[in-house]
Order: sequence, then structure tokens, then C-alpha cells
Amino acid sequence: MSEHLDEAAPVRTGDDLDWPRIESYLREHLEGAEGEFTVLQFPHGAANLTYLLRFGDREFVLRRPPFGVIAPGAHDMRREFRVLSRLWRVFDLAPRAYVFCDDHDVAGADFFVMQRRDGVVIRGVLPPSMAGLPDVGRRIGFAVVEAMAALHLVDPAAADLADLGRPEGFVARQVSGWKKRWDLVADEANTPVMTEVHERLERTMPRPSRASLVHNDLKLDNCQFDPADPDRVVSIFDWDMTTVGDPLVDLGTLLNYWPDPADPPQAARGAHPGERQMGLPSRAEIVQRYAERTGTPVESIGWYEAFAQWKTAVVVQQLYNRFARGETQDTRMAHQADRVPALAAGALELIEGIPAG
Repeated sequence: MSEHLDEAAPVRTGDDLDWPRIESYLREHLEGAEGEFTVLQFPHGAANLTYLLRFGDREFVLRRPPFGVIAPGAHDMRREFRVLSRLWRVFDLAPRAYVFCDDHDVAGADFFVMQRRDGVVIRGVLPPSMAGLPDVGRRIGFAVVEAMAALHLVDPAAADLADLGRPEGFVARQVSGWKKRWDLVADEANTPVMTEVHERLERTMPRPSRASLVHNDLKLDNCQFDPADPDRVVSIFDWDMTTVGDPLVDLGTLLNYWPDPADPPQAARGAHPGERQMGLPSRAEIVQRYAERTGTPVESIGWYEAFAQWKTAVVVQQLYNRFARGETQDTRMAHQADRVPALAAGALELIEGIPAG
């Protein structure tokens, strides 16, 4: 199996569901659920569980939260279904969602089923179909920016999603909400620096310039490409935190995951180490292209980047705690918390010198 393609694998140990019950439910509620039923899993995600379902020659994707204790407001399948059952009509990078189920007797939690889209998900290594193309890394990077900008230019009302969030006070709620999540999983060693970052974020919080749909986890490996075309994203995944708020939260998230040629080797950047060798555009070029495409002022982007690093530190601590409690057997989670100090330090460095708001 190639790691470069959006391919599925046998279901990971500990991640099986009650497939006979799910099959029975979907044959009754999902159009096209006919023929032999088989299941595989998309293995690369770190939180929500995502499966490939086949009914005969028809393919669908099932999404449900991870097992175990869930942070308040996290892994919201109802929200993701609401977004994807509507947004596809006005934004073609959003897969279409078909069925939502909140009967926990079926799969142990809320879940939904959506459209399967074929393509390439780039996880640190260029797929062979793109590897020889000129300036491929820069083209991929700018394609992600274009996709994000296009989302932020969608009128939420046109997608019947205007009431998905409350733009007023959005950033302040994000900061306080992620502090509460940290408090639920905090470890003694990292709490002082995480608290210091939180306090500085609160003191220096910028005023948002506009409101838009916000994906809230937009990064390279949540985007899908045509295997032979690095110039256009064809799908965006993982919409469970989508809301209406300050779009620079998305840009800060992207920068948090984005390596830069000027970064030192130990920099806590990039979801996958191989991204440093892909020839991606610099973070400054990403910001400039986004500003040109959307007209959004970006002078305060350093704050959003710091917030994203701090938030990522919370996420990796959550992932480690889930493993430590025995709620997942995914061994990738065993050392996630090792990243917290570097992420927190990076956030402090970014926020240094930003004046109080």
C-alpha cells in the first residue's frame, strides 16, 4: 500500500465497531447501500475514526469520534454532518454527507456517512505522479492557500450555515475553551509554561477584521489533490470543528503546521518531517498570497500562529492521555506529549513583543 494515496487498510486492532448492526442500519437509511458489505479503515488520522465502507461497487466513508473520554465540544459528528450536508452545494471542495445517526446502540457514538472522493493526500512525501513536475512544492503550497481563501470567501448564509457560530467574541471563546481543555488533561511539568502562554494570549488578543466560515484544522494533509495536478485541491476533510468566526484562526493553524526554509532543525513545525524537503513556499509567502486573495489584513498573524501552536500542544496532550488511559491501542500516540514543551516554547517566541491589546 502506498502511503502517498488516500488508501484504506484493514481495521486497526481496537478500532472495530459493530459492523453487522451498522450494515443493517445503513441498508435501511443510506441510498445505494446494496450488494456485498466490506469495511476498511483510513489509518492516518490521529483522533476521529474514519472507515471506508463498500456496498458492492459503491464506496462511502463513515466518521465517528474516538473511543474514551471526549473533551467538551470536540469530535462533533452532528456539526460535521450539518456542514457537509449543506456546504457541498456552494463549495465544491466539501464532500457531501448523506446520513447521520445519533443512536449509540448502532456504533457506540454519533456517526455519519459521506461521499468517498478519490485522490492524493500528501503526507510528507510527494506522490510519484507529481514528483517530476516543475516547482511542485510551491504549486502544492499555493493550492492549499487558494482553497482556504475560497472557503473564507463563501457567504455562510448561501450555505445555510450563518447560524453555525457566533462571530462576536469568537477568538476569546477559543482561547478560554482551549484553556479548559488543557486543564482537563494537564501534566504538572508543562502546566507553568502552558499557563504563561495562555495569559499572554489573553493580554495580546487582536480584534478580528471580518467573519467567515472557519474550518479550524486546515492543513496540508487535510487536503486532497488529483494525483497529476498539484495546482488545485479537490477536497478538504475533517470539518467537525467548523464554525463562523475569525478566518485568521485558519491561517494561523496552517502556518503552525508549515515548515519554512529558515527554520532550525529542531523547530516544532510540520505535520510530517518530509515536508521540509518538498520545496514548499515560505510562511511569509503563504501569508502574502492569502492577503492578496482575500483582502484580509494580516498584520496580527503572529498572534494567531502562537495561538495555533499552543492549541496544538493541548491536542497532543489529549492524544497521549487517551493512549495512557487505554482508550486506544494506536502506538503513534505513546509519545505525543513529548512535543508539548517545544510547541509551548514556540508559541512564547511568537508572542514575544506583541503589545497588549
